[in-house]
Amino acid sequence: MNGPDAWTLLREFTDARIALGRSGASLPTREVLNFGLAHAQARDAIHQPFDSETLAHQLHERGLNTLEAHSAAPDRHTYLNRPDLGRMLSDESRQALAAHRPPAHDLLLVIGDGLSSHAVHRQSVGLISALLPYLQTLGISLGPVVLAHQSRVALGDDIGETLGSKAVAILIGERPGLSSPDSLGVYLTWKPERQRIESERNCISNIRPEGLGYDAAAFKLAWLLEQAFLRRLTGVRLKDESDNPALHGRVTPRMPAHH
Repeated sequence: MNGPDAWTLLREFTDARIALGRSGASLPTREVLNFGLAHAQARDAIHQPFDSETLAHQLHERGLNTLEAHSAAPDRHTYLNRPDLGRMLSDESRQALAAHRPPAHDLLLVIGDGLSSHAVHRQSVGLISALLPYLQTLGISLGPVVLAHQSRVALGDDIGETLGSKAVAILIGERPGLSSPDSLGVYLTWKPERQRIESERNCISNIRPEGLGYDAAAFKLAWLLEQAFLRRLTGVRLKDESDNPALHGRVTPRMPAHH
């Protein structure tokens, strides 16, 4: 059969390593070199230092205040070997944040380096810029953006509890894949506290131009925020229905609270 190889056609629709070909019993040299490059990029993404100073400057240009925090993992080596320490604030950071607790606010955004500082450097400011108009429409007030070093997902809940936030969304670098070393994830928690578990958060993943774009991710997060404040919950009980075409780009302003 001389028709086109179906696998070759599928390569046009995915970055996955399919239809690589062969040279004898081995992969072609080109593909071996490409794999080595992707592996090196993934390792670099994990070990790239978190440039919180540049992020703070970019956020200040957009009118956003920032704070810094550090997990209980004192360095990258400890962070990678002790995931538990990345889930909690250091004693010094908890005291410092408590001393700078902002006025009452609805939402706290945390930018955490996670397993790919490269991801947060590339994606976080673009996502936040796309989110801000939705927050204005929803009437959701925003606290200072916290830049968190050596962070795991649960660190956002610790920070949110310390700062008295109604909800927290942590933007964090995802574990690098061999085709996506710069993928950003967002985890949203209603009423954050240190005792929260994974099933009480909603996740949006693969945020990057080659995956879920900023506009689409911002709307998805805005829709989840709208529902979280309406229903006062997040996690497995809050099903993401934002992909419904009838809802695209539409959020409803919150009704003023009655006192």
